[in-house]
Amino acid sequence: MTTTTLPTSTTTGTARPVPLWAERVAHAIPLVGLPVCIWRLPFAFGFTMGSTQEDAPWGWWMIPYVFGLSILSEAFALLSFGLVRRWGEVVPAWVPRLAGRRISPWVAIVPATIGGLIMTALLVDWVLSATLGLGGGFPYEDGWRQLAMTMSGLLNLWGPLLLILTYGYWRRRRGE
Repeated sequence: MTTTTLPTSTTTGTARPVPLWAERVAHAIPLVGLPVCIWRLPFAFGFTMGSTQEDAPWGWWMIPYVFGLSILSEAFALLSFGLVRRWGEVVPAWVPRLAGRRISPWVAIVPATIGGLIMTALLVDWVLSATLGLGGGFPYEDGWRQLAMTMSGLLNLWGPLLLILTYGYWRRRRGE
């Protein structure tokens, strides 16, 4: 069995240097998803967070659903670090039989692009709904609660940020 390892040249362990902007974008992606994860946690326990909607859904299943959704979304957001770290270029040593093998850039580019496009489509939908008044949403008792809910809209930056980061990854790894 032959393994192909790439030489390292940066503190991130990547074969080619990662631009500072890409490093910052990779750190921003999990952070833009965090407000919505925090915002949805009280809903798991039946708190409406000031929503004036009378028939807000709640059941025992909301606890695992909300916690699972929050953990899953942050886990996917943390995968963006693979676009700026060595483990996005070479299979880590702890993976049996594949350790040290070079990862084709397309293994990261294709799913990251699809995910970025899906998240960007959700952004476009959110913006159109908000600007055209098409999204009914949940009305809130006061402006502070509405502002807190609106902060969860930062999640909409995930798609464009992921597409930008994927482009940087492609530029850095093209020709391999």
